[in-house]
Amino acid sequence: MTGPGGSAVGAAVDALHAALLRAGGSGARLRELLEEPIDEQVLVAVLRRAVPPPFLELLAATPPWSERPRVLARVVLNPQASRGLSLRLLAQLSWRELADVAAAPWVVAAVRFRSEALLGEVLGDLRLGDRITLSRLATAALLPRLLLDDEPRVIEAALLNPRLREEDLVTVVRREDVPRPLLEACASSSRWAANYAARLALVLQPRTPQPVVLLQISSLVPRDLRRVADACDLRPLVRAAARAVLEKGEGGGLPNSRRLN
Repeated sequence: MTGPGGSAVGAAVDALHAALLRAGGSGARLRELLEEPIDEQVLVAVLRRAVPPPFLELLAATPPWSERPRVLARVVLNPQASRGLSLRLLAQLSWRELADVAAAPWVVAAVRFRSEALLGEVLGDLRLGDRITLSRLATAALLPRLLLDDEPRVIEAALLNPRLREEDLVTVVRREDVPRPLLEACASSSRWAANYAARLALVLQPRTPQPVVLLQISSLVPRDLRRVADACDLRPLVRAAARAVLEKGEGGGLPNSRRLN
């Protein structure tokens, strides 16, 4: 923290943290500390540090802090918080705070999984801007659902999320109900356009727009070209294009790097 204001807040954080450490597990002393005026910014900053576990339990049960989602979120995110306490508090957190908990590797697995489940329950009620933001920071478990969103901007944000795994994207692209915006966004994505598994999934997906498919075919290796040529559920033109590229390769028209079995 910089500047006079930042220095004052930093000093208050240090003072409160030192007092908590001195109180240790003494419930009476911890209650006395909570009865003193505390700035919320200072309290939130203290909760980023190691504090006595009894303080977390007491804080979560003491008004007005027990009614402040921002404070409760920091309780859940504190490494000293118990599994039981964290699970009890999750229902009081906003979607943004649940996303932070789900993405925190130090939080116990049961709490992270429950956060993801709660996010899944409210996903359909989120505004467009919130869904876009969530797509950027969501964990792997939520990304498949976000990829099925009807809004292209939500899909584009999910495709850029570093937690999106190749196998999860391919699984969604293979779905019978995959939205067309995902197929188009995947083909033009700066991250996924060069991914072979994604390109192959696009070609094998009957719902992929034909121009997108035809742009991908020449990059496939022979064994996959044969797979496309034999796929009865694909358009005749797509199958014919795969046979043409395959025959050209077998005739020596393709670079050696593509003559694979």
